[in-house]
Amino acid sequence: MDRRTAIRCAGVGLGALLAHGCAPTRRLDRFDAVRRLSPVRASWDRVIRTTVGLRPYRPSGFRLDAERLGAKMLIHNFGHGGSGMSLSWGTGRMAAELALERPERDAAVIGAGVVGLTTARQLQRRGFDVTIYAADVPPNTTSNMSLASWTPTSGLIDGERRTPAWDFQFRSAARFAYHELQLLVGRGYGVSWMDGYALRFSPPSVEVDARQDALLPDELRTGATTFGPGEHPFPTPFAVRRPSLRIEPSIYLDRLVRDVREAGAAIVIRRFASRSGLATLPEPIVVNCSGLGARTLVGDAELTPLKGQLTLLMPQEEVDYSTFGSAVQGGDGFVHMSPRRDGIALGGTSVEGDWSLEPDEEARRRIVEAHIDLFARMG
Repeated sequence: MDRRTAIRCAGVGLGALLAHGCAPTRRLDRFDAVRRLSPVRASWDRVIRTTVGLRPYRPSGFRLDAERLGAKMLIHNFGHGGSGMSLSWGTGRMAAELALERPERDAAVIGAGVVGLTTARQLQRRGFDVTIYAADVPPNTTSNMSLASWTPTSGLIDGERRTPAWDFQFRSAARFAYHELQLLVGRGYGVSWMDGYALRFSPPSVEVDARQDALLPDELRTGATTFGPGEHPFPTPFAVRRPSLRIEPSIYLDRLVRDVREAGAAIVIRRFASRSGLATLPEPIVVNCSGLGARTLVGDAELTPLKGQLTLLMPQEEVDYSTFGSAVQGGDGFVHMSPRRDGIALGGTSVEGDWSLEPDEEARRRIVEAHIDLFARMG
């Protein structure tokens, strides 16, 4: 798999990758029948908004390390691509453990997206007094624009640039984060388990990219069930069902803001242009969770945007499953659907190097029309 193919496939998330064979599927038995699924009422008159987010992609993977900034300790925790929602509790914990190497217990966190907020909570759990400095806060962060499900390898790294040290960091972060997210289910954070269906024209193959397969620890892969022709309601010959964690960004981020504030953190609206601005902060420990902003803030020229956009349809409470893949053989790329309380999110874009925050009308039309066709043909 070349770099651009990996990035393109990353947009569909880990579930689609695993549906191609990265984890074993089970033989169908009488307990695995597909329950009745309500079709999405996909139509142009149900579209309520389209949002754009620029994911912070680093070809060599997220950056998680520490350096000196004068007398201060500067910890970097950024560059998660499309995996920030999935990995942030883990990389936040690891950043907080780096901070423990200093005797002081006052820390500044730069950024109030999901990485900054979870890092702040991990610092607070370890006895730090935290101040968050951010140019934007929810609901105006890139994290608010994400599809937000358990996709820890989405838009994350160019496989040719992986190293054993980075792999170890990733696996540690993934294990920590997966555990944390499970503990939030049912507690009002907008985190829940949901079945996802990968739509396929051929059965899953055991022929997989070994490097991608090796990235995720075995214990973090949920089992899958493959349904053949006539065994499921979708208009493709095969559908692969896999349960996964779903996150509703608006609910989740608002709860995290409340949590950090209730634990004593202040949130200061402030924009930094360079390292010299960070050096003026009173806190001896600064954790840089600025996402794509780190490109100018600390001169990380490797950072580049992965532009993604979502079109939301009016909510449907009865839709409680997600889909990804193409319902048209040879169709133009993957699309995906995930339900939320604020709407049915439709996506399917991941464009490297595009800094525009304007929706791509051609992509919007492709994605909406693909879902109109998919659910019109759903049995």
